[in-house]
Amino acid sequence: MNDLASQPPGVPHNTAGTKSSVAAEPTSPFSEGQAKRHLHAEWTKLRTQPGLGWLLLGLIAITVGASVTAAAVMTCAPTGCTQDAARISLFGVQAGQVLVTILAVLAITGEYTTGMIHTTLTAMPRRGIVLASKAVLITGLTVVAGTIGVLASLQAGRLILPGNGFPLLSLTDGATLRATVGSILYLALIALLSIGVAAVIRDSAAAIGAVLGLLYLPSVLQLLIKNPEWERLVWKVSPMSSGLAIQATTDASKLPLSPWAGLGVLTAWTLAALLGGTLLLRHRDT
Repeated sequence: MNDLASQPPGVPHNTAGTKSSVAAEPTSPFSEGQAKRHLHAEWTKLRTQPGLGWLLLGLIAITVGASVTAAAVMTCAPTGCTQDAARISLFGVQAGQVLVTILAVLAITGEYTTGMIHTTLTAMPRRGIVLASKAVLITGLTVVAGTIGVLASLQAGRLILPGNGFPLLSLTDGATLRATVGSILYLALIALLSIGVAAVIRDSAAAIGAVLGLLYLPSVLQLLIKNPEWERLVWKVSPMSSGLAIQATTDASKLPLSPWAGLGVLTAWTLAALLGGTLLLRHRDT
């Protein structure tokens, strides 16, 4: 007898086949209570992720350690200082961003590695909200650890650089405050950029390599390019070079982009990565 006829009355027939094992996103309104449940679920997974605490401590340690090293080796000529004391003090941000990248990527790709992503998206089918919840938590942790690292680096510079002939950094100076706050924002944007790239690639090693390549390779290209106009163009589109312009407190007018415009370039890269990650997460199977 036909299988359809053998089904009990009132039970809908399965005509969807096996196209996807994950339910489609619901279209009903999203409530505040649902948002809290999503955040709580993602926080439970994130805080039990192996190595999370060590990555956050490593972010602080490497940021401060690299900044201390930079401050210790830099000296100011008797005729006057040409180096940017604030930027030297915050040099460790360039090293700390590596840990931020690893932390953010693993938080996304870890579920693909273990296969937990299927369970997550079945229990919470709003894929965009799932990614947004992860982004909020990862960025929050990055901001907390980054703030500690940046402030400690700045204080270390204030203690070390005057002994090398530099003037004492003023914490109330507008440019120094902008460099400090901007460095924290920079690390937060790197976390979000990494989340977007990880959602696109879904493989830990490849995603980490892609983000670090995007950050560091343009700087290598700038050293190899001999044409000043092309070098300037690469600087303008580089997420790291332009983003770190936010740290400049001296001769900022000589940079290819102003400090906030430079951070805007990194923001554009970040939004593009997040948009791509969100669209792919919503429209493809896990």
